[in-house]
Amino acid sequence: MGKIVLTSNMTLDGVVQDPDGAEGFARGGWFHRFVGAGDLQDWTVRETREALEAEALLLGGRSNEWFADRMTERNLAEGRVSPEWANRVRSMPKYVVSSTLEEPRWSNVTVLRGDAMKEVSELKRKVDGQILIYASYQLARTLMEHDLLDELRLVVFPVVAGSGLRLFDETGETKPLHLVETRKMGEGLVFHNYEVVRG
Repeated sequence: MGKIVLTSNMTLDGVVQDPDGAEGFARGGWFHRFVGAGDLQDWTVRETREALEAEALLLGGRSNEWFADRMTERNLAEGRVSPEWANRVRSMPKYVVSSTLEEPRWSNVTVLRGDAMKEVSELKRKVDGQILIYASYQLARTLMEHDLLDELRLVVFPVVAGSGLRLFDETGETKPLHLVETRKMGEGLVFHNYEVVRG
């Protein structure tokens, strides 16, 4: 039985929108602007270890395109992404929830087109191990609502964005969590690991 794990970067006030500033959001670009090299080094080590331990990646349609754009040979050659992490992400099985994606732009992609929650439930039964969700906050919200999300790993950046799309705006009901771990990363980042408490 698989475990679905959301791994997300966010500001202190929960904003997940436009971390690299590429979308043009006025308060975007917070991923690099408010941390130092040591912070990003610790972040990269954690992210790489997590990817190496996972069995699959689950993405929404827009996040799939975002990652496909950044996993190019050019970005790898220019050192914009960690080669070990990028190679693992590129090689691992990827499942994309999308009703519009026709031709995946990178390898090992299976498109989940039908009843998304039914497809994800089946994926959990089929995959033995961790299924990571990168970005894809709308998908994560829906999975939380349908009790399909098992764990949250959140890296909080030392900035209050003040506005923007948040990881969880509203949920249909209160969702209790169990704190597994919290620790400092570098000088400015804080990592929180929660398990979703069932019934």
